[in-house]
Order: sequence, then structure tokens, then C-alpha cells
Amino acid sequence: MVARIRTVAFQGIEAVPVEAQVTIAGGLPAKRITVNLAPADLLKEGSHFDLPIALGLLATMGVLPAEELERFVALGELALDGSLLPVAGVLPAALGAAAAGRGLICPRASGGEAAWAGRIEVLAAPSLLALVNHFKGAQLLSAPEPKIAESPAATLDLKEIKGQESAKRALEVAAAGGHNLLMIGPPGAGKSMLAQRLPGLLPPLAPDEALEVSMIHSVAGLLRDGKLMRARPFRDPHHSASLPALVGGGLRGKPGEISLAHLGVLFLDELPEFQRATLEALRQPLESGRISVARVNAHVTYPARVQLVAAMNP
Repeated sequence: MVARIRTVAFQGIEAVPVEAQVTIAGGLPAKRITVNLAPADLLKEGSHFDLPIALGLLATMGVLPAEELERFVALGELALDGSLLPVAGVLPAALGAAAAGRGLICPRASGGEAAWAGRIEVLAAPSLLALVNHFKGAQLLSAPEPKIAESPAATLDLKEIKGQESAKRALEVAAAGGHNLLMIGPPGAGKSMLAQRLPGLLPPLAPDEALEVSMIHSVAGLLRDGKLMRARPFRDPHHSASLPALVGGGLRGKPGEISLAHLGVLFLDELPEFQRATLEALRQPLESGRISVARVNAHVTYPARVQLVAAMNP
């Protein structure tokens, strides 16, 4: 018996379809189970393959209708008790499923971000048992509501800074024109305090900008509670940060700090303490607004339109 179900792998912020083929000879658990993930040349790793493999097994055993599962893309982590745990990248996966004319099956904790994909059928289930009951008609899974992050109760405001009129004027000019900024002053002059208040001077994210920023954070696994971001990001990596941490990379080609600060502020404190190669790597993305990460296992391009603010001592 053979069953196929579609899942996704990620190349940057693009969801790439992967087909899981499950072969069962006999029943569970006495016989061998073979799981084949295709295409073979695409790197496949991570816990988001747990749910599609389990659904493929259930379809092969006749527990779930295979023709119904063909209409969906699935991803999710499966716990030992059968509950579904959230995974990274649900938002771009939902957009990829919508472009392919399919629905999405995901954990309930990730349903809030999947609902932003538009008019597609989203099954956000708390457990594998709930999914089985839904397809058998014993339980109905309600469509998840789109979630958006709440506005912070207290935001950093420029009016809290007393004095430093010239520095505050420079910050306002930089915010109005989208300029990069270098602040030079002795320790304790308030450089970091000024930089932290720059996002409060910038206009709020437009709906399409919020979706773009949230997709990057979703791939990085930083989207809190599956809620769409509404505040402009502010990233302030330590000066000991490595080159892959700043521009992106690693085994899976994850976005770095410059992409996580997309449409926001990237603050580099103690600028001379950063490695020279790290600073040189920022030249091209600051000019083009995107960063290409080339690794052995991945070659991805992330957006990187940031406003760079740096600080240093005289």
C-alpha cells in the first residue's frame, strides 16, 4: 500500500513542495514502514515533517481518506502524546499553499499566522486525534482567526531624553529621510538611548510590509504566538557576532540580523569592535536592499532594506 501527501521545505522565505510517499506492508507496528521524501536533491530536515508522515501512514492504513488529504499541504511537529506543536515557517507555507490552490494543515498554535494567507481552507488542529475526528465527521475544526501582535504598552519616546538637542535633531532628520547614522561620543553620552528611540519616529508598517517582515521572522522561528508583526523591528547584535549571524547562513541558510531588521533599524554599538570582514559584508546589502546567502546546502536571498545606526567612542 502506498500513500502520498504534500508537505513543504524552505528555501529562504519560499515554501518548496515536498512529496512524502509512505509504503506499508501489513499493519502497524509488526511490519516495516518505508518513508520516502522527494525530490531527493532538496535538503529535508526539521520537525515539520512529523505531521505529514503521520497523515501519510493513516491514509495508507485506511484511517483517513487519501483523496481528501491531497487537497492540503501539511506541516507540524508531532509530540509523543499525539499533540501538535508549532513549527517555523507556517506563514510562507500558507502563502505557498494558497498559490498552489490547496489548503493547509498545521498546529493550532500556528493557525493565527496561517490565516493571513487569504481565502484558503486552514485546519489548525490541537492534536492528531482531532484531525482524524474532523475528517471522519465526528468533530469540526473551526477556521482560525488571523492574529496580530498587540501594540506595546510602553514605547520608547524621544521626549524622555533631556538635552542632546543636536543629536535629537540629527535623529529626526535621519528618520524623515531614511538615512544611515553614525553617532560618535564618549561613553554615557546617550548614543544607545537615542538609537533605541529611532523606531518610534518611523511610520507604522503598512499591511504588505507587516506581512513581508513577519514572513522573515516566521522562517527564523521568531514570530511570537503566530501573530503578525506591526512594529518596525529593532535589532542590536553584540559586537562579537559572527559573519553568518549578521548576514545569515548556517546549515539551513537562516536569515541573519540584517534581514531580521528588514524595514526597521539595525543598531551596531561599539562599531570599531566588529570584525572587519563582518562590516565589509554589509556593503552590498546596504546598497541593494537584499542579501544572498550561499552555502553548500542552501543558496537563498533575503530582503535587507534596513536603516543602519552605528555608535562609537571618539
